[in-house]
Amino acid sequence: MSKDIRKLLIMNIISSIISIYIAIFVNLYIWEEGNGIGDVSLYNLSMYICWGLTFALASKLINKYSIRLLLAISALCGAAAFVYLMTVHLDNRWLWITLLGIPVGMMFGFSQSSQNLGVAMQGKENELAPYFAAINITSQALNMAVPILSAAVIQGFGYRGSFITMLIFIIIMLAYSATMPRIYLPAPTSLQEPREPFYTLGFRSAFSYPGAKWVLLSLLASGVFLQFQNLFALLFTFSVTQNKLLIALLNLLYTLSSLLGLLLYRRIKFNEMWWLWIGTSLLALGFVIALLHHPAMLITSNVLTSIGMFYFSIVWNAQQFKYIKHLDPATKRTFLVWRECILVFTRCLLLSLTFTLTEMQGLAFGIIVFITIACLFAIPVFQRLAGLENSKHNQVHGAATKQMPL
Repeated sequence: MSKDIRKLLIMNIISSIISIYIAIFVNLYIWEEGNGIGDVSLYNLSMYICWGLTFALASKLINKYSIRLLLAISALCGAAAFVYLMTVHLDNRWLWITLLGIPVGMMFGFSQSSQNLGVAMQGKENELAPYFAAINITSQALNMAVPILSAAVIQGFGYRGSFITMLIFIIIMLAYSATMPRIYLPAPTSLQEPREPFYTLGFRSAFSYPGAKWVLLSLLASGVFLQFQNLFALLFTFSVTQNKLLIALLNLLYTLSSLLGLLLYRRIKFNEMWWLWIGTSLLALGFVIALLHHPAMLITSNVLTSIGMFYFSIVWNAQQFKYIKHLDPATKRTFLVWRECILVFTRCLLLSLTFTLTEMQGLAFGIIVFITIACLFAIPVFQRLAGLENSKHNQVHGAATKQMPL
């Protein structure tokens, strides 16, 4: 890997430490107040709305400013979130939760946008595989270490001590952002290039490639499923225990389950669609088991969905990026922005259904599980149709290219 890609990898590690802590312990901090599903849903809704808006804003700013500035802003937003947690207390709890989600969402939006666009623009083809392999290894290690170490800090020094610890990592992130490569995307200057009306925001160009309509449907379904998995995997664990160390150990179990999935993935030679269906089936089985709402069943559910999520994510992400590999950098950027915004939109739709939930059982919860499973099983169908249309176009285009006279 080049020096610039190694710097992006190190920044990913630093930001992952912070995001893993937030994903588990900030949600737990909110949950502990009253075990309210609506409270956690409101925080996630506020966060994802700001995440999507910030991701779109960052994709525009990168025309003028390098990722150094975007990462520095991300760090400052993270600092604002932890200072807010330590110092601000409002009588209106829902207002307090909503305001907390704003800097957290902005931190994630700026960070993810700058890192994704940085890799897409700076990474050479022969560097991407080693980079993502390193990301996979480090993320597994961090998912095992960060929760346990964070739980130990909370047990010894309380939440305030852990917030201060995260502020230290934020300062490290801010300092390291100054050393990042000056990656930016100059705005297109060609006057001959056709432009879409402003109100479309590049939607038609982002989804004009072969198979794009099926990818769009896949994204709409995926946002619902991904948010259900993201929210309830945490809440299932919190409903089993609120002991920080036990939560960290359960998270370790889920990470080890993903590593088992990786081992099987490397040893068993199935095509990618088989792995996508296997992942989908394991996820659906995990969601159904959770309806029993027994602690052992909730843990089993999270183990199954951890393995299923591993298979789903590697195939689903790889396929979607494969379909856009022939697009120019500006169109890729537009697609990535719309991809993120669509996922955020459907995530928010799912979260809006959870506000009235008071428990993770009963008819209302069962309906949400049914909707999630229906969306889940639709995704492999849409992905297959997108792949068929995309490959058919590539074959026709390739044949036409070969027949062209020299």
